[in-house]
Amino acid sequence: MSKARDEKIKLTANYLNTMAGALVTIGVVGPLIAVVLNLGDAQAKVSTLVLAASCLFSAGGSYAIHRIARNSLDKLDL
Repeated sequence: MSKARDEKIKLTANYLNTMAGALVTIGVVGPLIAVVLNLGDAQAKVSTLVLAASCLFSAGGSYAIHRIARNSLDKLDL
């Protein structure tokens, strides 16, 4: 495989991993901070069940995207 192709694979994996990190920040860290600090009266507006489901969904999606990124790097071994 050419060096250019290897770099494209690495760049794609990096992009996907960055997306996974952003999903955790937006879907897990942001809502948790909003509820803990009660920003915009978040504690009254968001139930614990919805918050937990949102965090689990976002974390699961992030993990899935991260796994796709890791699997794309397996192409470098060929």
